[in-house]
Amino acid sequence: MSPVEAIQLFEINDDLSIQLVAAEPLVEDPVFSSFDEDGRLWVVEMRGFMNDITGSNELEPNGRISILEDTDGDGLMDISSIYLDSIIMPRALAVVKGGALVVENMSLWWTQDLDGDLKADTKVLIDPNYAGSDLPEHSGNGLLKGLDNWYYNAKSRFRYKFKDNQWIKETTEFRGQWGISQDDYGRLYYNYNWSPLHVDLVPPNYFTRNDHHSTTSGLDHGLTVDRGIFPIRENLGINRGYIPGILDDKNRLKEFTSACSPFYFREDGLPKQYKGNVFVCEPSGNLIRRNAIISNGIQLSANSPDVGHSMIASHDERFRPVSLTSGPDGALYITDMYRGLIQHGAYISPYLKDITIKRKLVQPTHYGRIWRVSHKDWQAKPNPKLSRYTGPELVATLTHPNGWYRDMSQRLLIERNDSSTLPLLRSLALNRDNPIGQIHALWTLEGLERLDENMLFSLLEKPEQQQSMVYVNALRLAEQSSKTSVQIRMRLEKLIFQNLGEITNEELALQMILTAGSLSPSVSNATILAVLENTIDQPIFRDAAISSLTNLEFDFLLFLMKQNAWQAHTSPKAIFLEMLSTAISRKNNPKEMQELVTLLEQRNPSKDWQALSIFTGMAMAGAQNKTAPINLKSAPKFLETISFIESNLKSTEWDNLFNWPGKEVKIDSLLNVNQLTAAEKASFAKGRQHFLSTCSGCHGGKGEGVKRMGPPLNKSEWVTGNETQLAMILLHGLEGPISVSGIKYSSPDILPVMPSMASLDNGTIANILTYIRNEWDNKAKAVKSSTVADIRISTQGRVFPWKPEELLLFKTPVNPSNKP
Repeated sequence: MSPVEAIQLFEINDDLSIQLVAAEPLVEDPVFSSFDEDGRLWVVEMRGFMNDITGSNELEPNGRISILEDTDGDGLMDISSIYLDSIIMPRALAVVKGGALVVENMSLWWTQDLDGDLKADTKVLIDPNYAGSDLPEHSGNGLLKGLDNWYYNAKSRFRYKFKDNQWIKETTEFRGQWGISQDDYGRLYYNYNWSPLHVDLVPPNYFTRNDHHSTTSGLDHGLTVDRGIFPIRENLGINRGYIPGILDDKNRLKEFTSACSPFYFREDGLPKQYKGNVFVCEPSGNLIRRNAIISNGIQLSANSPDVGHSMIASHDERFRPVSLTSGPDGALYITDMYRGLIQHGAYISPYLKDITIKRKLVQPTHYGRIWRVSHKDWQAKPNPKLSRYTGPELVATLTHPNGWYRDMSQRLLIERNDSSTLPLLRSLALNRDNPIGQIHALWTLEGLERLDENMLFSLLEKPEQQQSMVYVNALRLAEQSSKTSVQIRMRLEKLIFQNLGEITNEELALQMILTAGSLSPSVSNATILAVLENTIDQPIFRDAAISSLTNLEFDFLLFLMKQNAWQAHTSPKAIFLEMLSTAISRKNNPKEMQELVTLLEQRNPSKDWQALSIFTGMAMAGAQNKTAPINLKSAPKFLETISFIESNLKSTEWDNLFNWPGKEVKIDSLLNVNQLTAAEKASFAKGRQHFLSTCSGCHGGKGEGVKRMGPPLNKSEWVTGNETQLAMILLHGLEGPISVSGIKYSSPDILPVMPSMASLDNGTIANILTYIRNEWDNKAKAVKSSTVADIRISTQGRVFPWKPEELLLFKTPVNPSNKP
């Protein structure tokens, strides 16, 4: 239908308004849009996507990048310039000096307009392997310029930066599926089609420094388990509509199935309560959901303020919001692909193919809309033309209340490389009246490679006088500088050592323990020890500590065991020693491994909690069987003691780490008694890591249960019984009284509701289930990732926790013939 008709079909929050910005033929099949410094809107048009039910012309060069302009200032785009034409399946774009980074035909290109006519004159290949996959739903995208001046991507392990007149590529953490954004402090937000909102709680590339450790917290943190959505029309044209429970009794989608493009809103063009919210697109449900971010120290969570309805939804089946951005006017802009068929051909089920043809959703194609969402009294404003701003004006704009202006000014200042702005930037970095401006000034100086040592340390010398995130960013940058300057490193070590007793802020404590990885061992040890004193119970701090101990894990283990505060047993301390021992065993240094054996000889793990933690950590590394065995001169004596034999500890996994003369091949307890394959043993070991950081707080480190928290898992028929029921508990949660081994548990003896863990991926859930089904006295078959995936699909639409009696009656309704 026409834009005039379509706009009448929106239902939108009462305090918002929506206006048309552009429509076909100015834009066709848009998948991404972004404003440049002069208020022009660049649009990626994927015109080759699914023009018939099989997507037969997908590889034809019919895509393009267009630049839209509003020449009369009425808020409606009226001219379009084709910047780049005849390209294959373009999917991402970032405006840069003199042109744009463009992703097309699976590759990343640097394009430039040399004569100012808004048409690309050059096209230089940066990365031929950018996309990683030729499937549009699973290829790299994003090109978000982060606060730290790197370009980050979704569905990708790489980031990019312009340095020394060339584009460089570097590995980073894998993030999300389609779309990526950042908050005022540079934290990265992304999602997956099945899980609406995730964030990294730590800055990029810290938690992946230590190859000997696999983190279970801080990265890919699920902000909400609430997957419920509220469409206002029937949604029959979805891929799994054949599964009972996916749609409600009005044939409306009940939960996210194609969540994408999470956008953290940092502007003032909506009512003030929307600032700091994250909007998530659901094109299959023809809607956008709003999420309010809740901060609790370093932890973040989210909920939807719009109870029982969507922020924006349409009765139009062809409204397909696939990307969001903001503009110089502070409003929210929606990229609407506007089409019937949104699923790529590789994943179309027989059900969807049939209903798409019946409902005539394949044609027409080459439509597209850009919508503006604003507060009620929005009025068109002249475009700002930041390209004409002087250097001092751009520096002043780093304090603008809107994130769009700050990000754009930071980019332009770095690209201009004007040394006359340096005094102004340094002055702003020290001005405590505007903390956000301080942070942008610091990272602008970093991008210019003109950070000043004395300026940084003037910010760091008195933590109590700085806003915490200003201090955190100054500390990150001082650490970065210390890697190339011994003088700065020594000065930083002295400052940190002096402030160890004053760490009361969690953000600062986390950054200090991360920065410890760049300090000398003595200062690093003291810093980690001091921070862990009050944070050892938080998994993110344990992971941060080990990320800072690359190749120093063994020395730190010995250091810890000598500390008076580490003599008494607590579960968090035992978990941390186990994590350290696993990392040491993965490193597999013969001298260190021999010394661990000697330590276990002196302190039998069947009698000493520290030795037990070390033994268990080593066994978990042995279960993964990724290292060559270390040769010992003789068999470890503690293995033959009566106390150890009677302890029932799993020694075979530990034995995998070593060989010795006359070693007997023992029956592998996991492999033979529990019938686990080598791959399933590795899953067991990974599952233990996640169990300790995610589950043990409620169920106990030994599965014994915790009073007022959760029932026991050891000898639980719910754990060792039906794997489908068990997976459903983790995917959706559980509420109400439950009987375990003949004992009834109910509130207040346990929490009334076990929350869903659906934000964890299928593999992680399978690992946890495999672990708890084969640890302690439990013996049951392993759970596969594919099994969890099938159960997730077959129970899609369940947005409330299960009750035990419901689980006992449930029958899986998957129809294999329609399974995509």
